[in-house]
Amino acid sequence: MFPISRYRRLRQNEAIRSLVRENTLSPNDFLVPIFVVEGKNIKQEIASMPGYFRLSLDNLDKEIRELWQMGLKSVLLFVKVDDALKDNEGKEALNPEGLMQRAIKTVKNAVPDMLVMTDVALDPFSIYGHDGIVRDGKIINDETVSALAKMSISHAQAGADFVAPSDMMDGRILGIRQALDAQNLIDTGIMSYSAKYASAFYGPFRDALDSAPGFGDKKTYQMDFSNRVEAVKETQADIEEGADIVMVKPGLCYLDIVRDIKNSVQVPIAVYQVSGEYAMLKAAAERGWLDHDAVMLEQLIAIKRAGADIIASYFAKEAVRLI
Repeated sequence: MFPISRYRRLRQNEAIRSLVRENTLSPNDFLVPIFVVEGKNIKQEIASMPGYFRLSLDNLDKEIRELWQMGLKSVLLFVKVDDALKDNEGKEALNPEGLMQRAIKTVKNAVPDMLVMTDVALDPFSIYGHDGIVRDGKIINDETVSALAKMSISHAQAGADFVAPSDMMDGRILGIRQALDAQNLIDTGIMSYSAKYASAFYGPFRDALDSAPGFGDKKTYQMDFSNRVEAVKETQADIEEGADIVMVKPGLCYLDIVRDIKNSVQVPIAVYQVSGEYAMLKAAAERGWLDHDAVMLEQLIAIKRAGADIIASYFAKEAVRLI
C-alpha cells in the first residue's frame, strides 16, 4: 500500500510534535545583553530598539534580580561612556572605578552566581568610535591588542567571569590569555567574537552606546560578509590561541556560517542576534505585518537549529516568558 512511510503521523497533534521535536528553547540558552549608563534611576528606552533600555547601576541591580528569578543566568555588559572620558587609547577602560568595573560589581553584589561576560573593545571609549587605536587614519593592531589585554585584566579583577573581545584584531585572544594567566587569572574565560562580520545590522546598537565610527567604516578589521571559509579559519585560530567559547555575529543572515563552524570545532558556539534583527521585527510587528511572538520564536529556533549553544539576544526576556 502506498505510501508506507507517512511522515504526517508524527505531526498529527501538539503532543506528538513536542515529543519528537529536535530543538527546543530554555532559559539556559540565553545570554542577555545589557547597556549601562551613569546616573541614578535611569531606565532610558533606546529609540531604535523599542522596549530595550539603558540602565543606571541602581536599575541594573533590579534588572539582574528579575533576570535571575526568570531563570536567566548569564549577562553580557556594555557601557555608554561620557564623551569627556573618551580618548584614542581607551584609558578610561582601565579605571578601577570606571563604569564597566562598577557594573560588574553591581551584578555580582545583586546575584553572586550570575555569570558576567564583558565587552572588550575600544569603540565605547574611543574619540574615533573605532575598535582600536588610530594612527594616521589606520587602526593599529598590536598596540590595540596590548590595550585589550589590560582591559581584560581590569574586568577580571572587578569580578567578570568571562571577557568577550569583540574587536577582531589579529592575535588578541592569545594576547589576552597570556595577560590573564600572568596575573593568575587563570579561571577567567574568553568568549571570542571569532566570526564578526562588517554588517549593516549594527546601527541600533551604535545608537545605544553612541559608538558609531567617526570616520570610514570597520571593514579593515571586521570580516567581509561575502566570505565563508575565512570564518572557519578565524574561529580555529581563536581556539588555538585560547578561546573557550566562539561567536558568530550577526545571526540570521549568517546561519550557514554557524553550521560550518559547528561542523568544524568542538567548543561552545554563541550567536549574537543583533540590534538590527531585533529592530526589524519590532517595526514589522508594530505595523501589523508580522506576528511578533511567532516570528521571534521561529528565529530563535532557527539559530539554535543551525548549531548555536548560546544565543545572545535582546528578545531573551520576552522569549522566556513565552516558553
